Amino acid sequence: MQVILHTGVHCTDEDRLLKCLLRNAGEWRHEGIAVPGPGKYRLLLSEAVNSLVEVDPAPDARDILLDAILAQDPDQVDRLILCHENLFCVPKLTLAGGRLYRKAEQRLEVLCRLFAEDEVELFMGLRDPATFLPAVFRATPHEDFATFLNGVDPMHLRWSDLLRRIRDSLPGLPVTVWANEDTPLIWGEVVREVAGIELTRKIVGAFDVFSDIISPEGMKRFRAFLKEHPNINEMQKRRVMTAFLDKYALDDAIEEELDLPGWDAAYVDMLTELYEDDLEQIGRMPGVTLIAP
Repeated sequence: MQVILHTGVHCTDEDRLLKCLLRNAGEWRHEGIAVPGPGKYRLLLSEAVNSLVEVDPAPDARDILLDAILAQDPDQVDRLILCHENLFCVPKLTLAGGRLYRKAEQRLEVLCRLFAEDEVELFMGLRDPATFLPAVFRATPHEDFATFLNGVDPMHLRWSDLLRRIRDSLPGLPVTVWANEDTPLIWGEVVREVAGIELTRKIVGAFDVFSDIISPEGMKRFRAFLKEHPNINEMQKRRVMTAFLDKYALDDAIEEELDLPGWDAAYVDMLTELYEDDLEQIGRMPGVTLIAP
């Protein structure tokens, strides 16, 4: 069985990927693709990674977990998709110990032991620290941003460091990532990659994120264009989407207000530039696939 772990990250998804997968799950079920509801497994997975850090799973632990998660016979499932943005930690602990998701590799290692007979894969959306850090801070009970940062200098925060830690700890774990900022253009590909289906296959909700940042008139014209040109490939489609955004984008949906002490425009621009450089480095990392427009 393939076990697909989508672990957020925080403030990139808000369960949108899971909801899109669930909308298509009925059609995929007969193909061995299982998308259980989150209430069936999130608490169980969190309890498992907490209790099995220093002990090996019982021989029947996997089977017991699958019986609790799945409505169908596990032998009929080829690909199990589990989405859990708090698998590494809750938002307030994002920078606990002065390190980004400090227990990420440990928790993944536990799950890889639990699913030792399966093929585990990791999927994560990443986000520009210039917007990621303020967004996660707002999702915590912290009242002081410096307390939330816990000594971490935003200028030194790199997603590649987290991915390198994961790859060093679990070199056999395939990792697929994407930039949250690119999601409107690549959403359909992200959903299909997580589901393990052909990239040309039609799905429900392929343009859900795109429709959030474009005017109703623009979306109407875009759908009309697709109907008139049903055979364009994915790259052509993204160029068309970009052109429509140039004309019909909703500015309020794209722009984000930042109000943090010392974070002027130059500081934010530098964080974004460092993030873009980091994405280029991630795209060259062995064992890591970067989905990009």
